[in-house]
Amino acid sequence: MNSEDASLPPPDSGPSSPGVPALIAAGLCASLVGIGLARFAYTPLIPALIAAHWFSPDAVVFLAAANLLGYLLGAVGGRHLASAVGSVAALKGAMLLTVLAFLACAMPVSPAWFFFWRLLSGVTGGVIMVLVGSVVLARVPPGRKGMAAGAIFLGLGVGIAASGTLVPLLLRTGLTGAWLGLAAISLVVTVATWRAWPANERPRASGSMALPDEARRTLRHLYGQYGLMALGVVPAMVFMVDYAVRGLHWSIAAGSLLWVVFGLGALAGPLSYGAAADRIGFTRTNRITLALQVVAAALLVHTTSIALVLVCVFVLGTFPPGAVPIVLGRVSEVVTGPAAVQSAWSRATTAFALVQATAGYLDSFLLTASGGNHGLLFLLAAVAFLAALAWDLLAGRGEHAPA
Repeated sequence: MNSEDASLPPPDSGPSSPGVPALIAAGLCASLVGIGLARFAYTPLIPALIAAHWFSPDAVVFLAAANLLGYLLGAVGGRHLASAVGSVAALKGAMLLTVLAFLACAMPVSPAWFFFWRLLSGVTGGVIMVLVGSVVLARVPPGRKGMAAGAIFLGLGVGIAASGTLVPLLLRTGLTGAWLGLAAISLVVTVATWRAWPANERPRASGSMALPDEARRTLRHLYGQYGLMALGVVPAMVFMVDYAVRGLHWSIAAGSLLWVVFGLGALAGPLSYGAAADRIGFTRTNRITLALQVVAAALLVHTTSIALVLVCVFVLGTFPPGAVPIVLGRVSEVVTGPAAVQSAWSRATTAFALVQATAGYLDSFLLTASGGNHGLLFLLAAVAFLAALAWDLLAGRGEHAPA
């Protein structure tokens, strides 16, 4: 055991250990506030922001990508922040800063003001994504880690579904009321889980861990595939309601309902993907789900059938939160030990965030330059998913090729 492994607390002794369910709930709430609401609640707000003339349509679209850029910064700096102030303190602080960002967004002072706070809410989301798994899973018995991981990242799906149902209700009080309502919900969730977190500890600094060449090569393949997945998920995650309103010419209410369908998919994703992985393995589950994403994204390029749109959106919704425990599970198959997994997962998250931030601005540019052609974005998503699937198949064939 290396020094960093020794710095992590041992898991609880059994499934009935006190505090584990509450800690898993705290992890779910952290991902709910920092990512589920902070990122995804903005999507159904886009048409309302444009209609209320808070900012120009182009500005609103580009502001959507600010959160993705912040997520990259948080993913890169999350482990360094944990070393400085402690993992639990960083998680609690990130949740409080997210509440503050919601409050600040209730005032449309200027695009620069809005950009800063959307950026900050992305930073807090990146910090939470990098740290929450290691804090929670290190204290969960081995037999429960799979379900615990699914439950933690279920917060993303809950946030998507909640934003699609709550935001339209909150918008009845106006845009300012909607932002204040999101701040209030996030504050209540943060306070309710405050005591469920363990004592704050600073992880010990450690040098780079030596890995076999084959493991390093496999991880590089995973990072590349995860980056392509990030390119694929951005159009639906960021522009789904805008696609319904400006692309399909649905009402804002109908667009929000489409976001609810996306959210239902997001609720189904983590646990269904995890159950499939338990039966057929992480790699095969990943390939099947990628193939489904290719088909769903490609169909949205041309179809206007309401039934087909609903099915495709549900399928696309399963992937953003469902892919997280799958990739984390694949990382855990390559490396062993909490420290090694955390280090590799941090790099995977950074790769995802880097491509996601770039894709956010790329998609915003393409959407503006094409005069609102959402089909172009879904075509790009289909190509990205197909490339990730092909990479995985080719990499797997190379790993099993005879020497």
